Amino acid sequence: MSSLYRRLHGLFLTNKRYKPAIRVTKATTTAATNEQHLRKMVEKYKKLSETPKFRSHRDRYMNVVRRFASANMPSLVHEFLEHQKKVDVITDEEFTAHFIFLYGRCKMFDHARTLFDEMPQLNCPRTVRSLNSLLSACVNSREFQKIEEIFRELAPKLGIEPDRVSYNTLVNAFCEMGALDSVLSVVDEMEKKGIQPDVITFNTLLHAFYWSGRFADGEKMWDLMESKDIVPNVRSYNARMRGLVSEDRLQEAIGMFDEMKSKGVQPDSITYNAVIRKFCQDKNLEEAKNWYHKLRENDCDPDRVTYVTLVPFLSENGEFDMALEMCKEILKRGLNVQPTLFQHVVDGLIEESRIEDARVLVKLARSNHHVRYYKLKMPG
Repeated sequence: MSSLYRRLHGLFLTNKRYKPAIRVTKATTTAATNEQHLRKMVEKYKKLSETPKFRSHRDRYMNVVRRFASANMPSLVHEFLEHQKKVDVITDEEFTAHFIFLYGRCKMFDHARTLFDEMPQLNCPRTVRSLNSLLSACVNSREFQKIEEIFRELAPKLGIEPDRVSYNTLVNAFCEMGALDSVLSVVDEMEKKGIQPDVITFNTLLHAFYWSGRFADGEKMWDLMESKDIVPNVRSYNARMRGLVSEDRLQEAIGMFDEMKSKGVQPDSITYNAVIRKFCQDKNLEEAKNWYHKLRENDCDPDRVTYVTLVPFLSENGEFDMALEMCKEILKRGLNVQPTLFQHVVDGLIEESRIEDARVLVKLARSNHHVRYYKLKMPG
């Protein structure tokens, strides 16, 4: 009897073990179905790419590639771009350079390099345009160790003279690597070659120095930029704003709004966010709200960072009317935020006995057609 029990017990245990296998099979089936759908899509886009109508809009290539990359299907990215070698556009350097760039955006540098190397066989000229796409692919793929070899060895070997875009990409690579003590030698080299740095060069440098906490060096870059009569744009001011706020020089940061206005530079949401974030950190509710209202009054739309910074701070301080309206804006605009941002507002509304407002927010979040927040709940 006990032997029979042991056999039956073993059978029950065996059956239990099969349950996860069923779930895995379902997941595998779903993945296979998705892959099958994507493969049908790549065939569709390959055919479409042969038509002049498709080729007349380069952004369509970006949209297709982004779709496959977001599905984590690099093989389909390669299949689609590889197909372009059979289309007559491949002899046009502008198109081929764009394909090299797209490989870089998908972090597929080896394919970008292969396509660049194959350009002569494809009857496509190689100039500084395609070289710049390859350099950009290096940076986007974060293959920084290869960029100097391309710049210092490959370009001279092919007789291609780097231009301002080439140098700006090299400057960006050095900054991304954190090699800030070496990057100025690249700027010196530019000038010796008769290529003057522009606002893009300096914006890259300003961003790198201010954001890495090297405020004094950032200020030197700012002074150098002005000495060269390069007019700063909103990106320049945003970098400096970040530096000033990080150094607790808030009044100087606020003073930059007047300077920007006097020079005809329109602040954007990033400019305002720097000040709003600082007032939130300093627990200054009224000024945080004041600068949010200034942002709106100056025809500037808040972005995701504005909401993520301000909504929790408003909730902590019992400002649920404003927090609720901002949550509704987030949902209406389809911005993707953490569900906890809404949940804290819902919980606060419940504590304030505003049950109906809480219910409305939960319903809006769960039914939102942009991003549905199914886990949002009413406290029990």
